Amino acid sequence: MFKRHKSLASERKRALLSQRATRFILKDDMRNFHFLSKLVLSAGPLRPTPAVKHSKTTHFEIEILDAQTRKQICILDKVTQSSTIHDVKQKFHKACPKWYPSRVGLQLECGGPFLKDYVTIQSIAASSIVTLYATDLGQQVSWTTVFLAEYTGPLLIYLLFYLRIPCIYDGKESARRLRHPVVHLACFCHCIHYIRYLLETLFVHKVSAGHTPLKNLIMSCAFYWGFTSWIAYYINHPLYTPPSFGNRQITVSAINFLICEAGNHFINVMLSHPNHTGNNACFPSPNYNPFTWMFFLVSCPNYTYEIGSWISFTVMTQTLPGGLTA
Repeated sequence: MFKRHKSLASERKRALLSQRATRFILKDDMRNFHFLSKLVLSAGPLRPTPAVKHSKTTHFEIEILDAQTRKQICILDKVTQSSTIHDVKQKFHKACPKWYPSRVGLQLECGGPFLKDYVTIQSIAASSIVTLYATDLGQQVSWTTVFLAEYTGPLLIYLLFYLRIPCIYDGKESARRLRHPVVHLACFCHCIHYIRYLLETLFVHKVSAGHTPLKNLIMSCAFYWGFTSWIAYYINHPLYTPPSFGNRQITVSAINFLICEAGNHFINVMLSHPNHTGNNACFPSPNYNPFTWMFFLVSCPNYTYEIGSWISFTVMTQTLPGGLTA
């Protein structure tokens, strides 16, 4: 009997111990679950792993034909869609060294317009094979060379006439007749005009890096040099007749000439540094500089000042060629 009660007591103790152990484990699990929940909430929402995008680069095959003979010159393969006509010309030169990039003109069809260097292959491609026609444009010169030649020639030519060299004027007549003061003033104004041109070409204007045929250089130089010779011949001639209204006509015209030259310079400086709003360049507007107030009246004051300079020079010297140049 005693043994039976003893075994029942031991079983009850075991049951109580197992119940306490179970409760302890449940409490411990609840604490762990509560801690894990806080950890998940503090970490924020789960972010999906970004998918890796594999960019597909499209390549084109460029077939270049001679525009005159229609014969194939070469084929350029593996040309990317972002490549420009300038890049194609460089690769064309590597494949065929005798075709210089500055002398090559590429067309989509014979007789069509030449493609600009900034045009991309993707914008003109209708399929994976692009056919272009190559034309030799002849001897090319840079635009900077064109402008420097245009403006350096008149500067030197006028000085030759101003010095009255014997091969242009009669030596005896030149020595016998003294120059009128307006002749010296005209030489000064003419030199100022073309020196300004040269300095602005080098330091102000943003000249294109492209090229132009040599014939354009010859035509431009013929115009500038020819008119300069015509003007200088009459002003520096020993038989030159001074202005009709004397010093008053000369002084007013010279002052107006210098004002127009200054205005032209300030407008060119302003045009070379346009205002930018975002990605767009805004047309210049008048500011505190009085020379820029001409924008209230005309859209391109630099041409207005240029015409004013030549009209002033014409009135100051009272010569017809100067007025025709304007």
